[in-house]
Amino acid sequence: MAEVGSGGGGSSLAEQLKSCIVWSWTYLWTLWFFLMLFLVYVLRVPLKINDNLSTVSMFLNTLTPKFYVALTGTSSLISGLILIFEWWYFRKYGTSFIEQVSVSHLRPLLGGVDNTAPSNSTSNNGDTDSSRQSVSECKVWRNPLNLFRGAEYNRYTWVTGREPLTYYDMNLSAQDHQTFFTCETDHLRPADASKKDCKIGNPDIFMQKAWRERNPQARISAAHEALELNECATAYILLAEEEATTIVEAERLFKQALKAGEVCYRRSQQLQHHGAQYEAQHRRDTNVLVYIKRRLAMCSRKLGRTREAVKMMRDLMKEFPLLSMFNIHENLLEALLELQAYADVQAVLAKYDDISLPKSATICYTAALLKARAVSDKFSPEAASRRGLSTAEMNAVEAIHRAVEFNPHVPKYLLEMKSLILPPEHILKRGDSEAIAYAFFHLQHWKRVEGALNLLHCTWEGTFRMIPYPLEKGHLFYPYPICTETADRELLPSFHEVSVYPKKELPFFILFTAGLCSFTAMLALLTHQFPELMGVFAKAFLSTLFAPLNFVMEKVESILPSSLWHQLTRI
Repeated sequence: MAEVGSGGGGSSLAEQLKSCIVWSWTYLWTLWFFLMLFLVYVLRVPLKINDNLSTVSMFLNTLTPKFYVALTGTSSLISGLILIFEWWYFRKYGTSFIEQVSVSHLRPLLGGVDNTAPSNSTSNNGDTDSSRQSVSECKVWRNPLNLFRGAEYNRYTWVTGREPLTYYDMNLSAQDHQTFFTCETDHLRPADASKKDCKIGNPDIFMQKAWRERNPQARISAAHEALELNECATAYILLAEEEATTIVEAERLFKQALKAGEVCYRRSQQLQHHGAQYEAQHRRDTNVLVYIKRRLAMCSRKLGRTREAVKMMRDLMKEFPLLSMFNIHENLLEALLELQAYADVQAVLAKYDDISLPKSATICYTAALLKARAVSDKFSPEAASRRGLSTAEMNAVEAIHRAVEFNPHVPKYLLEMKSLILPPEHILKRGDSEAIAYAFFHLQHWKRVEGALNLLHCTWEGTFRMIPYPLEKGHLFYPYPICTETADRELLPSFHEVSVYPKKELPFFILFTAGLCSFTAMLALLTHQFPELMGVFAKAFLSTLFAPLNFVMEKVESILPSSLWHQLTRI
């Protein structure tokens, strides 16, 4: 124990000595700076500093105004080029190039310490939790109300010449199709040899190829080849999604897919307990059947048969209650709002707007719409400011604040402050893509409720006063994820201006270079127009600038003896 104590004492002494050395070095540079100034002053005579300064001043006096015009003009040009590059870099990457270089490269050279590095196990655990939350918040989800490619997205392209879907979005859809509509044992399924043309083959193999194809025509051709071999539900799905040019045609193909899908589902349901191979096939057939029924319900909704669509969705949710990955309840909410069945909407919200379940813009804003509906027709901001908010109005405002905190991009689309585009096939929760998908289908429901948009317009911006630092701390939800802008730029087409929250302030170096460019350009113009007057101003400015230094030099010369240098040489 004594050895341990002596060792601890030695280590503490070393730590104290080290801290003293570090403390002394922090102030030693100041002593070195004053020492250098003193040496320059002492050695001013042998170094001929006064003569050199006189030579420099004579050279500056001989310069013509054209030199100063060229100097200020060149400075303005260089700072302008830096400003343009900084602005382009900020618009593309959201940060300043100079700040990024200084933080990434210069700060370590100057001995800067990264404050973000965890110092103990507690911080490590906190960083892990925050990173997990960030990953979950930035997960891309399938849009439950996604449109049909052939009947809607392609028609938009034919009319406008613009592509509404990005390659990243379509690639995610291809991955979803391979996950839901294929399984590893497709090549083991027995081929149907009952065709009259005696073709022997498995249509699932053709569909595996079709879902991997990038070219739409190649996918459609593979689907037709699969149908030549046998009735294939997934082949009908692909044709309904991509080849059908109208909703009526898509519905007809989905009905054919439903017949083939139900046959496969019943067959696999009987064999699912015979092994892992049959269980995987049954899981795949279940996904196919649910997808077909959901899209048939969406076709009924688009064709105006809303009550039929609601019944199909309710039956589907009752038959497959565990398949929440498709978010069928969001389709049901939209259809019920179209029927103005607000009591049924409230019943669905009571089931899915639970603290333990993941939220969405549809859940939060639909809850806000129902509470706003109770007070919006009589709401007046002037009257509310005089008498205060009633209990019902307070509940409506709090619901709006909750919804805006979850997704702050939605109000600009509902209030038509930003133009809408076709929603993507995938969305990012709390991002601009989710806001577009929600407003595209639900704007009509907000307009139908009298005064709802007026109440939203008067109260939505008050949310930001409750969360001054949304990236660090939220009020009812987790802090707003910082990855939404990057993901939304991948999901949304290039012709759409992505909504960014919180609004990024211009970096310091952009403002600095803008001011420097303007100032030097003004100096160049004034020097060119009024050379003599600017020369007088320049001399007055320089004399004023060096006045304190001259005053200090005179005081030092009066205190120190003039023969100090000779005395030092004698020593």
